[in-house]
This record gives sequence, structure tokens and C-alpha cells, in this order.
Amino acid sequence: MNRITYKDAGVDLELYDQAMAKLPALMQKTHTPRVMPLVGGFAGLFRLDSDSNLFKKNYQEPVLVSGTDGVGTKLKIAVAAQKFDTIGIDLVGMCVNDCLCVGAEPLFFLDYLALGKDDPVLIAQLVEGVSNACSQTGMALLGGETAIMPDVYQPGDFDMAGFSVGVVERSQIIDGTQLIREGDVLIGVESSGFHSNGYSLLRKVVTDIAGLGYDAQVPELGCTVAEALLEPTRLYVRSVLDILSDESLRPAVHGLAHITGGGLPDNVKRVLPANCAATISQSSWQPRPVFNWVQSLGGVATDEMYHVFNMGIGFVLIVAPEAADAVQSKIAEHNFGVWQIGEVVAGEPSVTLNP
Repeated sequence: MNRITYKDAGVDLELYDQAMAKLPALMQKTHTPRVMPLVGGFAGLFRLDSDSNLFKKNYQEPVLVSGTDGVGTKLKIAVAAQKFDTIGIDLVGMCVNDCLCVGAEPLFFLDYLALGKDDPVLIAQLVEGVSNACSQTGMALLGGETAIMPDVYQPGDFDMAGFSVGVVERSQIIDGTQLIREGDVLIGVESSGFHSNGYSLLRKVVTDIAGLGYDAQVPELGCTVAEALLEPTRLYVRSVLDILSDESLRPAVHGLAHITGGGLPDNVKRVLPANCAATISQSSWQPRPVFNWVQSLGGVATDEMYHVFNMGIGFVLIVAPEAADAVQSKIAEHNFGVWQIGEVVAGEPSVTLNP
């Protein structure tokens, strides 16, 4: 009688070991002096009692901040295009940009990867993107989990999720609902594209309505469909923390918003106090051509575009008017497009988009 093995059930432990062997080097390159060695440990160790890469300070009343997210159906395009080296950047960006909205300095990141079968090359590409993004944001990739689940995921399918942990001094938490006031200025920072939101609509427009393959060339964009839609999420950490670490500018920052699902109206509204509304002038910036291309391709209404996508603004700082020019100039030093896009007015929490 033949003995059944784990490999017979769809999990090859030797292949799994090969995949895991590629990951320590990708993690190690993100480690800062705060990471404590724990060879073979079941968890990661991280300390707060040493200088950070970004703020160079210790905390008196540290408050931990955590955010979690996934990449969503953008993964389907990565699978179709067989391009996996930037999806990890999306994963980190969607988590760390959220934590940034309370003024937190990123500390570390953990990821979760689930596949139908082991694929060492694929796993290495995915984690390399995570590692690169962690390095860019000053986070340590402290650990993670790779789960092989035959039958739950079909061959070629996978999913990614993760979470970041940051820290902020209690007295310096940025809570827009307490700090924002009438007359404040909205400063919009350019997105790199669709980031990781609205991809179910994007896929329907491109494949179902327009009948395009992801390898099709888009002359007006100068790239393929896949290249346009897989542009990774922009990481705003260093540009925003550059402002928050400036003692002359930090008190002028009254609110921060990461523009994700729900677009500018929903995400700016989240940080407004009970007696404030915001007006945004759509003519104050020009979205990248990829937004107009998708809108024309699918006949999507403008209101729907602004409700689903970031429309070229990936992050918003709400600042005191006397500091608006200085904040805008400092953001521009990071080679990001940046515009004064609106203002805070009296009223119930809402966002009005004006032509």
C-alpha cells in the first residue's frame, strides 16, 4: 500500500523551503538598528529606544499606529500580464500611507501571501516589491507568512495582504476633526495613477467594454494597457515626514488624507470637524492622461470617476493658510506635482467639487 504524502495533497515542502530561502536577504536589507535578532523565532522583535532613520528622536509618550490592507483586483492584471515586481509596492503603500494620516513614523511591516501552489520565483518577486517599498519608507520588513492552500486558490492565483505599524508622539497626533478650521488650505499631492483602487471598474472598462488585451499598445499613453494599470502606488512617507519633522511647519498641518476608495469627496470628508466643509477646484490640477483615457474608453460619468478614483491626487494636506506656500514648496522638493486645490469653509462636513 502506497503511503500518501503532503506533496500528494498539493503542498511540496521541498519547494516551499526553496521559496523561503530567498526571503531572508530581502528582509535583511530593510532592517534598521531597532530590529532585534531572533534566529528561528516565531515572531519579530522591534524596539523603540533608539534613534529612527527619519525623526532621529526618542518618544516620551509613544502611541502605536497600525494599518492593514490588500491590493485588491489589481492582482488579476498582474497575473494576466505576468508582472509581479511592483505589486508588493502597492501593498506597502496602501498600508503605510494610511498610517501617515495621523502623523505616524513607520516602524515595521508584515505581509501575508497565499497561493494555490509553491512558486519560488513568484514569491521572490512579490516579496522583493514589499522589501523595496519598506526600504523607501524607512520600515523594517519584520516578518510575514506564506500559505500554500490548494483548492482554495486555483493554479496561478494568489492573494496578498499586510499591515504596517508606526508610532507618533501622543501630543503630536494629527486629528483633523480637532485641528482643521475655516480658512485652511487643501494641498493636493500628485498620484502616480490609479494606485490600488477601482480596479474592478477598470477591468470591466478595458476588457468587457473596450475588448482590449493587457498587452495592447495605447498610443496616447505610450505604453501597454498593463503598464498603464500596474503603475505602483506612490509612497508619500518621506515627503510628508519631511514637513512633520520641521518644527516650524508641523503645527500648521491640521489634517492629512490618503485618497483611496471613495476619491477626494469621501476621504477628505473623513477628517473634517463638525462645523467645516471643503471646496475643491477641479481646474487647479490636471490629472494624468490615463484617467481621461479610461473615462473615454468606458463612457464613465465624471461624478463616478471622482467617486471611484483619486483623479490624480493621491494625498491631501490641510494646512493653515500662512504656511501653505512653504508646505507646497517642500513637497515639490521631492519631485512630486503639488497644487493648492481648495479651502475649508463653514458648514456641515462635506466636500464640494467645483469645475
